[in-house]
Amino acid sequence: QKRSRRRTMGKKGKRSRNAAAVSDESAADDSSSAASAPPPSDAASRKPPALRTTAEETADDLRCEDPYGDVLEDPYGDDESYDSYEEVYESSGDEDEEYMEAMASGDGERAAGLASSRMDTDGGDGARLPAIEPNHGECPPSQVKTWNPFDGHSPDVELEMDESAYRMHHAVRPEWPSLTLDVLPDRHLGDHRTRFPHTVTLVVGSQADEARRNKITVMRMSDLCRAGGAGKDRTERELDDEMLGEEWKGDGDDSGDGESDSDDDEDDEETDLDPVLESYSFPHPSGGINRLRVCPQNTDVVAAWSDAGEVSLYDIGGAIDTLDRSSTRGKTDAAPRRMRKDPFFVYSGHGTEGYALDWSRVRAGRLATADCSGGIHVWDATHPVDRSDVAAKYRRNSPWSNSSFGVKPTYSAHGVNIDSPSVEDLQWSPTEETVMASAECGGVVRVYDVRCPGRAMITNKVLESGADVN
Repeated sequence: QKRSRRRTMGKKGKRSRNAAAVSDESAADDSSSAASAPPPSDAASRKPPALRTTAEETADDLRCEDPYGDVLEDPYGDDESYDSYEEVYESSGDEDEEYMEAMASGDGERAAGLASSRMDTDGGDGARLPAIEPNHGECPPSQVKTWNPFDGHSPDVELEMDESAYRMHHAVRPEWPSLTLDVLPDRHLGDHRTRFPHTVTLVVGSQADEARRNKITVMRMSDLCRAGGAGKDRTERELDDEMLGEEWKGDGDDSGDGESDSDDDEDDEETDLDPVLESYSFPHPSGGINRLRVCPQNTDVVAAWSDAGEVSLYDIGGAIDTLDRSSTRGKTDAAPRRMRKDPFFVYSGHGTEGYALDWSRVRAGRLATADCSGGIHVWDATHPVDRSDVAAKYRRNSPWSNSSFGVKPTYSAHGVNIDSPSVEDLQWSPTEETVMASAECGGVVRVYDVRCPGRAMITNKVLESGADVN
């Protein structure tokens, strides 16, 4: 039955071409054409029910068109004869099993080759085959690639985070947007930790809709487990070896002690924990916070650049003590220090806002701030800053006051970028206590030595286009 139906379709296609080639003499013979044509009722009865039409469409007898009806179009756009693959095979009276298998499996290249060879064998002059794409009938795979911000972003492209790229991923949404944050080193947990769960303490500055709503928030996130599927089938020892490399893997690795390894693996098993967030906020009513940095020698001190043109210093030691007591379940003997909510030092000498701010890691208590007018001011502490020195001299009392630092305007706008003198960033030398570098508008980078105030030791315009360096 299948073969007879396909042959009928092939003959129907040939009748359409023969009708276009009928001569005027045969067209005039109406009686012979009418006699040879099948009765209209028979032709209508052979149509599928979905394609049959009635004289009048009613609510009980609606006319529908087959949405899947085959519409054969000439892809070449000319009047030459055109045969589809099905017509080539089915009108010949012999079905090609190899061709049908190739079409059923979606192998377009093989099907096109078989059809071409059959056309050559049958001597089909002038017949041309439609093109078949290699992935004919298949949905194109979605294109997934890494996003490059320098290539721009189209609104039609959806960006999705690939969590498999991260060993750990947690997100928290603060009350207000933020332009700046800094990480506080841990006092009790130790440095260079690799084992899960993790703990991190941050200090974050806000950009609220009103100046009085701004604040500095000290937050601690603990019980941070690795991302789902990120190596949970491996032990902590194996993950540490992969992270730290072959040198770590060789140290203390007694492969022969199987019982010890199994005990360690059992002790290192990670349980799924819910992350914990604890925070304490200090009001910052002088405006939004452009830049915030923690003093490396004493993490109790935090400097904040305000968009109102002020630099404020805060003592957050009491908040850190409270968080430490919470994380150690109150096992520390010392009581938390009294928390002072307002800044202990406020400096308004810049006259305009700024973003550049950095503490020296070589000289304790040395700070540099720079504003959008090109002014750079250097700060120096007037008493010991290192945490151990402060504890030895002041015990549990806070030494910080409005006389704890002396500030001196050291540099002003000058040179090649006098028209756009804003200093966007500052960085102290990691090895020399008197040397720092600045990144400025106009494509300029400078190197200063505070022993030579008023001028830069090196000035270099690194971007001839004049783009900002920040």
